[in-house]
Amino acid sequence: MHRAMRGLIQEVLEDVQANGLPGQHHFFITFDTMNPDVEMADWLSDRYPTEMTVVLQHWYDNFDVSDEGFAVTLNFGDSPEPLYIPYDAIKTFVDPSVEFGLRFETHENDDDDEEAPHEEVETPPQKAEIVSLDKFRK
Repeated sequence: MHRAMRGLIQEVLEDVQANGLPGQHHFFITFDTMNPDVEMADWLSDRYPTEMTVVLQHWYDNFDVSDEGFAVTLNFGDSPEPLYIPYDAIKTFVDPSVEFGLRFETHENDDDDEEAPHEEVETPPQKAEIVSLDKFRK
């Protein structure tokens, strides 16, 4: 199930890479910044030491989807920064335009040190206040 949900994310992102974001679709992707395969600027990992949420909507560049994850350049207040996010680092993947979301949780098992994945499909996602990033731009 875990692999199938990550595969669904890959398929969606491959379609966006080939055709762009259709209509009003956009994605909020929360990921574990401590995952060893995540690549991001030091100042971003200092600012977001455990997790970070990025938005694929109006502006993104150098979008490249692979079997293991995806690379994208996003704008952080007039500073374009490249990111690499492996699928295994993704905690939530939400498209608010169609009230669809996936959440991946890990739980410690008392018998061993390995984490066991747990997936939930949210339709619709929990209510959240969506704030436009335009309001913070100068």
